[in-house]
Amino acid sequence: MPESPEKPHTIAQEDRNVSGERLFSPSAARNRDAIRDVFLKHMPVRGKILEVGAGTGEHAVHIAAAAPGLVWHTGDPDPASRASIAAWMGHAGLANLKGPHAIDVTQECWSAEPENPFDGVISINMIHIAPFAAAEGLFAGAGRLLKKTGKLFLYGPFSRDGAHTAPSNAAFDASLKARDARWGVRDIERDLIALAQNNALKLETIVEMPTNNYVVMFCKI
Repeated sequence: MPESPEKPHTIAQEDRNVSGERLFSPSAARNRDAIRDVFLKHMPVRGKILEVGAGTGEHAVHIAAAAPGLVWHTGDPDPASRASIAAWMGHAGLANLKGPHAIDVTQECWSAEPENPFDGVISINMIHIAPFAAAEGLFAGAGRLLKKTGKLFLYGPFSRDGAHTAPSNAAFDASLKARDARWGVRDIERDLIALAQNNALKLETIVEMPTNNYVVMFCKI
């Protein structure tokens, strides 16, 4: 997510490979199948999906290819990421993949009340490498953009009720905060549930994922 003017912008916590304008994320290569499988099990597979903070665009291509009944709108506020997303879209040639948009969820009123609400909103590995305002904006936007019973899908490292789930996550949280004090692993019970309650969303499903990550899903009520 974009940083304040006095700080350099960081779009990833890893070194990425490059092929033309397509960026390759090692972590996406490792976890994309597991994320896709949980998405297909729990999320709508027909309708409209909005992905924010899509990074390289690899997850968008991977899931959209497996769910041709979805129209998948993807994008990122970072120009280099958008170039990668566009290159991946061109490479994949999927008719159901749209974008890239430049949505920045830290901006007020980034999502007006839609005439045709979305069936799902998805954000992968975003809210821990952004100010907490990104999580606040994401939930507020999902509350406005989702149709009733639509779902918000989050993936990443999370703590549970004030405690890290593994020593590696505690170390990761410390490293994030050392890089930017506004960053950090978010807590499902203490951070996210309160945001959901304030935005007409309720916790629906928590799925444990490899390497101490979670998928956390909320439903519009």
